[in-house]
Amino acid sequence: MNYFELFDIPVSLRVDKASLSKKYFELQKKYHPDFYTQSGEEEKSDALEKSSFINKALKTLQNPDETIKYVLQQKELLEEEEKYALPPDFLMEMLELNESVMEEEPATVRQKIDVIEAELYAEIQPIIDNYKEGITTTGDLLKVKEYYYKKKYLQRILDRIDG
Repeated sequence: MNYFELFDIPVSLRVDKASLSKKYFELQKKYHPDFYTQSGEEEKSDALEKSSFINKALKTLQNPDETIKYVLQQKELLEEEEKYALPPDFLMEMLELNESVMEEEPATVRQKIDVIEAELYAEIQPIIDNYKEGITTTGDLLKVKEYYYKKKYLQRILDRIDG
């Protein structure tokens, strides 16, 4: 069972938070380990496992980047620890951005990153907003994958600034 089936919501690159929260509380009422304290060991273990799965699913679906990653993995378009080749022009831009980390104030670099992220998101926002299971093309999902890796790269720069 995947996370979307668990929460009984449609597969989406942008999850409806209200539906997610409502279903989460329903599932926790049903499977929270505290409700199984008087049960046998097998039932306790099963409830703990289900509750853990529910919590992991919630954490993933609440985070837009993790939701994108999860959907791409479900579609077998993204692998854990994949060596994704970003376009050379983007890498050159990142080289310049990395140099500015040494020369400029962190707030200025953050502003630059915000602008880049907004531009990147604007390119794939229609795909994310209009995602339909079985209709959205693999080509569109590959564009989302590239966005995911570019955003991940930008996050590493931000982590360096904050670190």
